[in-house]
Amino acid sequence: MISSNDFRNGVTILIDGHLWTVIEFLHVKPGKGSAFVRTRLKNVKTGATVERTFRAGEKLERATVDNREMQMLYNDADGYHFMDNETYENFTLQRELIGDPADFLKDGMKIAVQFHDGVPIGCDLPAHVELIIEETDPGFKGDTATGTTKPAKLETGATVQVPLFVNPGDRIRIDTRDRRYIGRANDNR
Repeated sequence: MISSNDFRNGVTILIDGHLWTVIEFLHVKPGKGSAFVRTRLKNVKTGATVERTFRAGEKLERATVDNREMQMLYNDADGYHFMDNETYENFTLQRELIGDPADFLKDGMKIAVQFHDGVPIGCDLPAHVELIIEETDPGFKGDTATGTTKPAKLETGATVQVPLFVNPGDRIRIDTRDRRYIGRANDNR
């Protein structure tokens, strides 16, 4: 059991037999009346979000979620195939379960996959990934003064907006949460 006072972003709880993850929470102490916790919850299975208010100190059932580091092997029509780094067991996750960040998954990438009762329920990609640009219009010297962008196709097939000075073959850093160009990657790893 977990108290509503102990909510944090990313905590997974069970409500009416459904798994919900806390996206946002706010402890409210009005001048009159009792305190409460206002939350925004995301349904783990459907991805739907709802706003819900709980009394301060209300007890809820905390879902047991195991995080396992896995390596992406490949993707095909069946989904994205992963291997557990400890047991070498293979799992297939559907794109709907991963969401939009699936556009940035490439073979060999390591990510954390969440399991509840032995069933994969979601995954966490790194906040930033380094990918190579496959196709984009060539950049020209001096194209750094304005904030204008152009579309670029990445090695994973995803399309993002990049500055005009970026060229095909460049390795860039992308924020997986909002598909934003961060900068060129350092190749001296």
